[in-house]
Amino acid sequence: MEIINPATEEVISTLTEDSKEGIQAKFESLSKGQIEWEAKPLSDRIEVIEKFSELLKTNIDKLASVLSEEMGKPLAQSIGEIKGACKRIKFFLENSEKWLSNEVVHAEDELQEVIKYEPLGVIANISAWNYPYLVGVNVFIPALIGGNTVLYKPSELTSLTGLEIQRLMFEAGVPENVFQTIIGGKEVGKVLLELPLDGYFFTGSYNTGKYIYEQVAPKMVPCQMELGGKDPLYAADDVDSVKDVAKAAAEGAFYNAGQSCCSVERIYVHEKIIDEFIEQFVKEVESYQIGNPIEPGIFIGPLARKPQLDFLKSQVDQAIERGAELRTGGNIMDRSGYYFEPTVLSNVSHDMSIMKEESFGPLIGIQSVADDKEAISLMQDTVYGLTASVYTRSKERADSIMNKMNTGSVYWNCCDRVSANLPWSGRGNSGIGATLSHIGIRAFVQPKAYHFNGPQ
Repeated sequence: MEIINPATEEVISTLTEDSKEGIQAKFESLSKGQIEWEAKPLSDRIEVIEKFSELLKTNIDKLASVLSEEMGKPLAQSIGEIKGACKRIKFFLENSEKWLSNEVVHAEDELQEVIKYEPLGVIANISAWNYPYLVGVNVFIPALIGGNTVLYKPSELTSLTGLEIQRLMFEAGVPENVFQTIIGGKEVGKVLLELPLDGYFFTGSYNTGKYIYEQVAPKMVPCQMELGGKDPLYAADDVDSVKDVAKAAAEGAFYNAGQSCCSVERIYVHEKIIDEFIEQFVKEVESYQIGNPIEPGIFIGPLARKPQLDFLKSQVDQAIERGAELRTGGNIMDRSGYYFEPTVLSNVSHDMSIMKEESFGPLIGIQSVADDKEAISLMQDTVYGLTASVYTRSKERADSIMNKMNTGSVYWNCCDRVSANLPWSGRGNSGIGATLSHIGIRAFVQPKAYHFNGPQ
């Protein structure tokens, strides 16, 4: 399997995909290792994960370089992602004992009722390429702390990063029969679905997630899906600074070249401020430096996937054909690498793909609305339900709008944000289940009810 640098289109490495027999052997090893890993005190498992986090910090320059080279993320953003992953790990280290300890929920005379939390067993972590560290630690860190063993499949686009994660896991003291990485594409992923695993945790597209969910359903095991989004942002007419809101919205739309599940994907602006908003938004976007992700000052690198270039171009062309106005960008860049110009379209509508289908690239449509009622109606017009953002001076006004959003997360005067303290979840085509927060800790364990009746 060739690993291609999306900035140069050069082959930077060649890896051997795991065979079906090899994956089976890794599963059997993890099955045996799980019993021993679960038997270790929780404090010992936490100590090993703490060492892993320290190794991420001490190896950050190398890890960031590998990620930028194989995925195209600007180096500063790769460093930021790894630092963010360490912060999330810290949350799990500090909170797991509280949420995994036995709970005495009732005690009366000689009767005591207790909840204990047991690991699921051997779980599959089918991860994503856009934030391999952040979406990875959401799953494999609480899974390991909870006493599970992990069969980890990084995206084929970030396989080198996946192998670096495994290397540091082993260096930190995670036994080889507790964490195993498998390398390969779609066919290798299908092998995972045939194994008698105890849980499946996937991050990626809706279509792939739906397929996995359907295949896994007969197993009757936990199956969580963190999928895509078409996340709306609404700028009301009473914002304190149109310029500041436009700047924040632009970063929310174009960070990581728009390749984030919670990127701002469509923008609605009150008609009273639409002209100023678009002017400031375009000005901000045109200031972004585009280029090789390892060069200093670059904000937008190449896309990770070459086929996405044609998809984005088709969205732009369709929108223009149907009356949209191209404000900046709009083309595949004439250079080596998978570069697409940061693109802004106005005068868009919901009969255009750009406002309905996930773009997952540096492309945004901005639509004018007459009032909050129209904004709410358009924001609700989607099969996705990941995030929604509202910018207004009034918290009461924002709360009224956010309450009507059928999404896992809502934002007031911010966007494109994830916190380990809060559950990360989607609705509709954006997924099922939750990671992060105490809910994400307990997603990897199963409760058992104990009834003790007698002298304690």
